Amino acid sequence: MAENPPRIPSMNEILESCAQRGLESFGREACRAACSRALDGVRALRKAGEPQAGVDAAFWTQVSAFLQVLPSLQLRGAINATGVVLHTNLGRAPWPQEAVDAAAAVAGASLCEIDRKTGGRGRRDRPVSELLARVTGAEAGLPVNNNAATVLLAVSALARGRKVVVARSELVEIGGSYRMPEVIAAAGAEMVEVGTTNRVHLKDFETAMEDPAVSLVLRIHPSNFRIEGFTTEPAMQELANACHARGLPLVYDLGSGVLNGTELGGLENEHSVQKSLADGCDLVTFSGDKLLGGPQAGLIVGAKPLVERLRRDMLTRCLRLDKTILAALEAVLSIHALGNAAACARIPALQRLALTTAQLHATASQLADAINRAANGFCAGVMACAGRVGSGASPTADLPSAGVLVHHAQRDAEQLAQWLRAAEPPVFARIQDGGVLLDMRTVSSSEQLLLQQLFENAS
Repeated sequence: MAENPPRIPSMNEILESCAQRGLESFGREACRAACSRALDGVRALRKAGEPQAGVDAAFWTQVSAFLQVLPSLQLRGAINATGVVLHTNLGRAPWPQEAVDAAAAVAGASLCEIDRKTGGRGRRDRPVSELLARVTGAEAGLPVNNNAATVLLAVSALARGRKVVVARSELVEIGGSYRMPEVIAAAGAEMVEVGTTNRVHLKDFETAMEDPAVSLVLRIHPSNFRIEGFTTEPAMQELANACHARGLPLVYDLGSGVLNGTELGGLENEHSVQKSLADGCDLVTFSGDKLLGGPQAGLIVGAKPLVERLRRDMLTRCLRLDKTILAALEAVLSIHALGNAAACARIPALQRLALTTAQLHATASQLADAINRAANGFCAGVMACAGRVGSGASPTADLPSAGVLVHHAQRDAEQLAQWLRAAEPPVFARIQDGGVLLDMRTVSSSEQLLLQQLFENAS
């Protein structure tokens, strides 16, 4: 009779063993990450036909090996308690578990650029390109490494050595000194500005398009600002019709790129990718790590002849994605392909936007009670607060939320915030009303437990 495979202990049991083995000096989260990776190896061995693989000497050797590297890494996980759902400095969109698993699965040899039927060379972006077309309703899609790259590539492929028409109100600069005029110049095109800072009319575009050197009209989502008051801009459909009457492509840099969840808080006024295509845009570009909810990528969808021109441009090779990012992106797009309900339920960024203030108040109350029970000089209370979508989406709209305001008997707010940032994992929050505010909209349930443990174990 075959032996039953040994039981795999729970993570809490394994972490207790870490302490018994003197590994707690590395920190609980480093131990958790190392044990999780070693457990992946145990499961892989069992799947490969070694049912007796378990938490044995070989397992602990692996854990020790991982702990020699993991704690020294500077790029590591953190807890976002700022209330900004897509926090650029904290890595923007948190990935769904499906994306994490997909990226890990292709870290070794993978079907990256090979056709499994013929054994010949394949195209690495084919699965993602086909999914992009399917979920947006476009004729074709193309992924590159970020949204800035999509604009550079579109202008290079369609207007190098010629002219590009842009409204003055859309000559944006976003984080990191990324300026639209400089991108157009870097792509080898000449920019033609039309309209004024606050008003641009259809006739302004039409007049500029009379120049035979013009080969592209570019619209740009304002992203991180709003112009209000005495303003005018042509409807996208009107501009598209004017472009098509003259045989010119209309490219829309949409930025955040909503596919699903347009009904969620903060997204009511955001243009969806599908609506932009329906309005007549020939190409629409958007980010993978914003409201799509996946890894950093720049995504291009639209008319197949134009997408193929971009694909053939020499820059496309320079801007291509790594296999792990393509795998994660394919997983995220596959969730979007299941429809709005699945996307809002399974993609963390959309999940967090869907949370109600009542739900957030309940989780804030749980954490505040735990902090107060732990004492250790801390005092916590629940308060209403407001966060933001982040990364340029709905830049002036608040997201009503609930948070935990924490004070300490000996530390002022700056010292408390510094103590949180020095924790493992680091915690980033807001200083408010003389204390530190932990906005629960951006804290997952597992992170809530980590915060509770952090305050309980504080000295």
